[in-house]
Amino acid sequence: MAARFIVEADGGSRGNPGPAGYGAVVRDGDTGQLVAEAAEFIGHATNNVAEYRGLIAGLKAARELDPDASVDVRMDSKLVVEQMSGRWRIKHPDMQPLAAEARTLFPRGRVSYTWIPRERNKDADRLANEAMDAGQAGRQWEPKASEAGAEPPLKTPPPKTTTPKAGWAAPADLGTPTTFDLLRHGETPLTPEKRFSGSGGTDPELSDKGRWQAERAAEALAARGSVQAVVASPMVRTRQTAETVAARLGLEVHYEDGLREVDFGDWEGLTFAEVRQRYPEDLSAWLGSAKAKPTGSGESFTTLTHRVGAARDRITARYPGQTVLVVSHVSPIKTLVRLALGAPPDSMYRMELSAASICAVQYYADGNASLRLLNDTSHLR
Repeated sequence: MAARFIVEADGGSRGNPGPAGYGAVVRDGDTGQLVAEAAEFIGHATNNVAEYRGLIAGLKAARELDPDASVDVRMDSKLVVEQMSGRWRIKHPDMQPLAAEARTLFPRGRVSYTWIPRERNKDADRLANEAMDAGQAGRQWEPKASEAGAEPPLKTPPPKTTTPKAGWAAPADLGTPTTFDLLRHGETPLTPEKRFSGSGGTDPELSDKGRWQAERAAEALAARGSVQAVVASPMVRTRQTAETVAARLGLEVHYEDGLREVDFGDWEGLTFAEVRQRYPEDLSAWLGSAKAKPTGSGESFTTLTHRVGAARDRITARYPGQTVLVVSHVSPIKTLVRLALGAPPDSMYRMELSAASICAVQYYADGNASLRLLNDTSHLR
């Protein structure tokens, strides 16, 4: 069953037109819990443009969590609500393309629009003002540190502008992109047997072949000479892989818990055939929906997307314009590739990702991402 989200969005301009920014939050439609937030300083713009940009950011955040969701948009902008509901015409040329973009994010009929008074839109309004404050201080908005033990809400990339997409031509004013060289860990004893090995299992070490693969990856990455930082999942196999490469590069390894593998629950250590025999209904549900969890204490791909997206945002904020080696696992790396492409969740089942393979994704300042490399194993031949 698809999710139901509430999107609250707002935008503001100090001067109208003047320095402008937007804010948006996504809530679980059943519990009201905050699941994502976004904000951006957008330069010189009007209130209405900023409000539309906030709407687009909120819808994109919801789509990233579940592209099959239904969404209730709540805004204190009577103009945006009435125009997007189809009751008022959109005459201004600055708002026509923004409204058109907003309509492409979810099919007609899955998004409803409701006007709310400003006092009920405080979170989005606060984020918009934080974005404007940051922009006037010469920096971009960044999410505040989460409370201890809590996953921070996912900060989605800002909506794409009319500048050319990174895959065609990256405009000079976007600056140097942040590059993730995504390295899957080397083999463990479970890898060649194709057994589920997530964050809820035995946390195996690298095998002899896995250590050899890590050394070959280290040689290849050292030859490139571009890596400036190393960030890894804290699991044993990724730690061992990352430490091998980092030693060759003369860099320190920083650990990011959001990069750990998904928890496969009761499927840990089993082959696909064994899971199909023991838990056929759970497996079918898991293959059919990103919201389904493996049997027991397993973690859904929707939850993984939230966790990995938040880790991505923390890393890009920490290393802007740098090349970062990200050492992780099959599911998190496939998730990062999927999000970069804007592909649906089931695309993960159509990707091959070999042990110790390298992928590369670049992230630009306008929110665009560009997949540069996928499943490169040339260093292992």
